[in-house]
Amino acid sequence: MAEVQLLGVRHHGPGSARSVLRALEQLQPTAVLVELPADCEPLLAWVGRGGLTPPVALLGHVVDQPQQAAFLPFASFSPEWQAIRWASEHGAVVRAIDLPLLHSLVQREEGELIDRHEAQLDPLVVLAAAAGEPDAERWWDDVIEHRGDGAPAFEAVGQAMAALRDGVAVPLDEERREAHMRVVLRRALAEGHERVAVVCGAWHVPALREPLPPASVDARTLRGLPKVKVAISWVPWTHRRLAITSGYGAGVRSPGWYAHVFEHPGPQGVAQWFVRTARLLREHGLSASPDHLIAATRTADTLAALRDRPRAGLAEVLDAAHVVMAGDTGLALVERELVVGSAIGEVPPEAPTVPLARDLAVQQRRGRLKPEADPKVVELDLRTPRGRERSVLLHRLAALELPWAWLTEGRGSSGSFRETWELRWEPEAAVRLVELSALGTTVQAAAARRLLERATPPAALADLMRVLEQALLGDLDEVVQPVVALVAEQAAHDPDLSQIIDTLGPLARALRYGDVRGTPAEALRAVFDGVVVRVLAGMVVACRSLAPEYAAAMVERLTDTQAALALVDHPARAGEWPAVLALLAERSDVHGLVQGRAARLLHDSGVWNSNRIEARVGRALSGGSTPASSAAFVEGFLAGSGAVLVHDRDLLGLLDGWLTGLGADEFIAAAPLLRRTFGSFEPAERRQLGLLLAHGESSASAVFGAGVDAARAAAALATVGLLLGGPSLGGER
Repeated sequence: MAEVQLLGVRHHGPGSARSVLRALEQLQPTAVLVELPADCEPLLAWVGRGGLTPPVALLGHVVDQPQQAAFLPFASFSPEWQAIRWASEHGAVVRAIDLPLLHSLVQREEGELIDRHEAQLDPLVVLAAAAGEPDAERWWDDVIEHRGDGAPAFEAVGQAMAALRDGVAVPLDEERREAHMRVVLRRALAEGHERVAVVCGAWHVPALREPLPPASVDARTLRGLPKVKVAISWVPWTHRRLAITSGYGAGVRSPGWYAHVFEHPGPQGVAQWFVRTARLLREHGLSASPDHLIAATRTADTLAALRDRPRAGLAEVLDAAHVVMAGDTGLALVERELVVGSAIGEVPPEAPTVPLARDLAVQQRRGRLKPEADPKVVELDLRTPRGRERSVLLHRLAALELPWAWLTEGRGSSGSFRETWELRWEPEAAVRLVELSALGTTVQAAAARRLLERATPPAALADLMRVLEQALLGDLDEVVQPVVALVAEQAAHDPDLSQIIDTLGPLARALRYGDVRGTPAEALRAVFDGVVVRVLAGMVVACRSLAPEYAAAMVERLTDTQAALALVDHPARAGEWPAVLALLAERSDVHGLVQGRAARLLHDSGVWNSNRIEARVGRALSGGSTPASSAAFVEGFLAGSGAVLVHDRDLLGLLDGWLTGLGADEFIAAAPLLRRTFGSFEPAERRQLGLLLAHGESSASAVFGAGVDAARAAAALATVGLLLGGPSLGGER
């Protein structure tokens, strides 16, 4: 008679994993059967090989519908992982006995996530309640997972599950799973294995006990199941993802703690935990002495005794660390780094995966951008080959919308010599890679295909510009040329001038920083010149008779246009563009906001001198203009910066005189606009303007204060001069 030992476990349990190892050593089975989908069996040969380091997961997905996927995660403390490793090291046969994914995935609707270990009844809650324990997790930890001796309790667990299942209706999908488990078990016995170990969820143990139902019954249960084509691969996993209960998470509340309990069982494990805690606190500048370690260990043991626990668990070690060592700040650090942990697994390059994921892994290694579970900030200098290579890769992934890298605000922007990226690897990226694999076998090919799809007509001009920017940043020449042609064609025929104006900024940035990134500029320059011609020709007509909300948007576009021309030092900046601005500043059919901004741009560029500016502002504030139009002109002229008023006292006097001359009703009508305008000034500008007006606009002492010490002022000026590179502000330099 063959000997079959049923090892009922809780998935991802350190005590269960130790008990499984002890039982396997005693039984020495020739076949080890584990509760995993049967079509995953070929990939189990990778367990025990170099390079496959937990936490990892098996990813199964429907070939033509990648979003229908199932993750089967493993940690170092997972009983199934340890059983497969033991079989690999001892030459035993490994069989996966659960219902294949080709059947189970087809039963789920599109987009629904799979939890392979879901049960209709939570047996732990029932058993814990019978023992008088309201916390089922803590009860199971005390009884099974924290057992330092690893003594198996499989018989008792099996009997408890049999009692729970008595009279309970089993759902159809669970019947099918257990029928398939029995089919594989019979097959292993028929192959002549005399010692068989079955590692499965404790809930299934009663269904696998002798006597088994007739094989014909199970055959009928499994007959005619629908199926789909499934692909399966190994992917990295994280402790943080194990701790999440929804979606693809495993619901292990403390994977870092469980990993420690598996590595350091028994009473000494608590002391080892506090050693790790002390090391972590010291690394972050917090104190932790040997006395703290001793006191914390004793406190944890005392708390366990007071709470009538067989040994100190996670609650006791955290309470002890909080009181003795860490405090609130340190406790949050301990919970994040040690209780949950930031471990991320590794998968060897030669392991089965989609070609796109394999190409990404190669490029990640080449760029030394290792996927990590914790957020990591990376700053790139685009003037170096390594920085540019990394930037190209990350921008290509951004084009693919892969959840790993995000461009953030840092010391530079995406258009300058420096980029700041935040990297955080999530296992969901593996599913996204599978979905994107239809676009190409390499990151470059997939990103190019994705951008070309987005540029397909009838894409709006603004969308085309975003595609062009991403193609330039991602060094995708195969996208740049056709999209440039589309931009040129659409800019030549698009009747909406506002969209055409919006293309100037991206084109200017691409031209200005093209030398840094090594992107081709000839075709872009031709497009930019053509867009400038259209903008100059249509700007005056586009600015006539605008409603206030459209006038406000046009004000921003005027500023952006001037900035774009300045960025590339375009010839129109000194010729045609000032002429257009002058027309806008003087025309009566142009909204006051646009008039004011045109006048301000002429002032800032030095085209109009102070006398002409004061004359134009004076006309805008004269009695012939309504208070509303005057306030709109002031808002357009001053919005964003009040420096011009600080340095031009005559202009400030004009504005002050107009404002004080308004009637009560007129002032009430203009006040909201003016408040919005002055509210946009820097605090220092508002303060200086207030001092100037309080002391009279001609008082120079209003800004600096009265009674300035000439000798001390001269010393300060000399210091500033040295900082600027000369002997003093009054010197030759």
